[in-house]
Amino acid sequence: MSAYVEAARQSAVHPRSEGKSPLDRLAEDARAVFEQQALAISEVGKRIGNDFGQAVGLMYATPGHVIVSGMGKSGLVGRKIAATLASTGTPSFFLHPAEAFHGDLGMITERDTIMLLSYSGETDEVVRLLPHLTRMGAPIVALVGTMDSTIARTADVAIDVSVEREVCPNNLAPTNSTLASMAMGDALAVSLIQARKFGAADFARFHPGGALGRRLLTRVRDVMHSKDLPVLAPSQSVRDSLFTITRGRLGLALVLEGDVLRGIVTDGDLRRALQRHEDVLDLPISEIMSAHPLTIAEDGLLSDAETLMRRRKVKAIVVVN
Repeated sequence: MSAYVEAARQSAVHPRSEGKSPLDRLAEDARAVFEQQALAISEVGKRIGNDFGQAVGLMYATPGHVIVSGMGKSGLVGRKIAATLASTGTPSFFLHPAEAFHGDLGMITERDTIMLLSYSGETDEVVRLLPHLTRMGAPIVALVGTMDSTIARTADVAIDVSVEREVCPNNLAPTNSTLASMAMGDALAVSLIQARKFGAADFARFHPGGALGRRLLTRVRDVMHSKDLPVLAPSQSVRDSLFTITRGRLGLALVLEGDVLRGIVTDGDLRRALQRHEDVLDLPISEIMSAHPLTIAEDGLLSDAETLMRRRKVKAIVVVN
């Protein structure tokens, strides 16, 4: 363990207040990494041109799959890009270039589009694929760091993801370069989302599991309060509302006339009424209630209800049928 890291470890165990500690210096180094990587991504974004639009057009028009391939760190980035595309409406999967030579080339047809990732543009395993891919007639999109490379020259569309240097102090470990490729993959995916008008409901169909899928698929009726609701008539007094709201434990009461919603009265309405009126307890609820409460249909999506509540800055929404 280096003296620097050992000092940082000791500082964590025995913190000292005087001077700049090794932990402070490590935090400064980390912030510098973020700043350098943000700058690298920004520079890549500034170079985006017609090649980007051409790549999106090819992928959008693909009747089959977008098949992503790359070796090493580029392959790991490629797996993420393929997963993002597949989950956002563009059928996609990852193909390992070495496995392609042992039968997996059969996964590719002329209906597909190939995305190749190689920062050097000369990765042996990927370059060896080029004659076979060309013969199959599948269009090729390449994300490369060297535009004058074998892969860039062979591809139908080549996108420049080069960076000035890696954030690695030795300028060796793929850091800025892999981040640039991943960001470009995200940009392509987002453009395809917009082109396909791929919405939250579509996203939910591909993400039925986990918290995100449940939130996007859940209907309001599945989670709403529906039993023993605190209900008042418009003619009842503010005094009545105090007991009703307290018993209901929802911070509000519904104001109904028969089956018709006339409004709601909340804790906030009560506080404001106390400030405005002297004999507030004997006033009818109709004088202090919110007459136009925010509502949503019972078959609406929970995600839509959450959006409405955030936008209107309220803590509850009334469900109607």
